[in-house]
Amino acid sequence: LISACANSAQWETALRLFGELQQRGLEPDNITYNAVITACGNGGQWEKALEHYHQLRQRGLEPDIITYSAIVSACGNNGQWEKALEIFDDLQDILTPD
Repeated sequence: LISACANSAQWETALRLFGELQQRGLEPDNITYNAVITACGNGGQWEKALEHYHQLRQRGLEPDIITYSAIVSACGNNGQWEKALEIFDDLQDILTPD
């Protein structure tokens, strides 16, 4: 359901559903966070997308390629190129073998 909100840029509904999920004691997973980040980005709410990206990491979840794509798009599509490049650099550090 949150993904449907993401696809139609209904970020407020996505955040409401996300909050209800947590109020019911359910722990969001990467898929849920990815949908919320995408919804926020599509709705022009790059800062909220970034908040959820950081929340995902604080909960000990590892961002996947979809997470990185969603947050880079959220920042980049909303004029926050420096932040998008910073996150993209983080991804390159993870993907580049030592």
